[in-house]
Amino acid sequence: MSNNRRINKQVVATRNRGAAPRIKKRRCLLKLFALVLLITGAYWGAKYAVDTARRTLFPVKEIVFSGNKHISESELKTIMGINGNEGLLALSPKELERKLLKSPWIKTVSFRKDFPHRFTVRIEESMPYALLEMNGRTFFVDDKGNMIEELKGEAIPFLPIISGDPFKNAGVFPEVLNLVKTMKDKGFTAAKDRIEVIIPHGSGPEDISMQVDGTLVKVGHGEYEEKLQRLLELEDEIMRRGIPVDYIDLRFANKVIVKPINEVMR
Repeated sequence: MSNNRRINKQVVATRNRGAAPRIKKRRCLLKLFALVLLITGAYWGAKYAVDTARRTLFPVKEIVFSGNKHISESELKTIMGINGNEGLLALSPKELERKLLKSPWIKTVSFRKDFPHRFTVRIEESMPYALLEMNGRTFFVDDKGNMIEELKGEAIPFLPIISGDPFKNAGVFPEVLNLVKTMKDKGFTAAKDRIEVIIPHGSGPEDISMQVDGTLVKVGHGEYEEKLQRLLELEDEIMRRGIPVDYIDLRFANKVIVKPINEVMR
């Protein structure tokens, strides 16, 4: 009987020694879990406090815009999504820039936070470079050929007109823009009442032409500055001689062809 008691005591002692590490491990896990909960709660509490402070501290009381001529301040505020309840700290210049650059009128934008309550927005607008007449509709385009906005009223007289569909002749359109740029840089467009550059349909840049105050001028590809200079000199001669002109051909390197209405003069 005594032997059985000793055996039972040994079994119990062995069980107790095996259970002790498990209990200790369980307590460690509980402490670790409690620590994780504490850290997580502290993190989210701090984040909530910071977010609240960002939204409420230094509320925006004044938004100052500069550089905008074609797009109004109310339109800019709508694009930015600002409703007057934001704090300066909460405004993200990167996000606001992303929103504003979706407007074709806006080329670049920069911001400045003037604490405690002013937010300054500097706009560089895309400037109307020419008018694109396509499929019975007229659009402002910038110097890259991007359509800015459809023109609903009459054409702007001081802007050259590009006539045709750039999407059907994408390879020629950049050359048409180069011709327009040269004319604007040299003051050629300012001296004329109406200039219409024609995108050739189904042909290459060698067939680029334009209507200058009612006269057809075949321009062709490249050397636009030299060709325009020859055209100006020729116009003076035509005016002096009073020749009614059917068209002028500038496509040849060393000569200009003038076709009068009744005869050909070389």
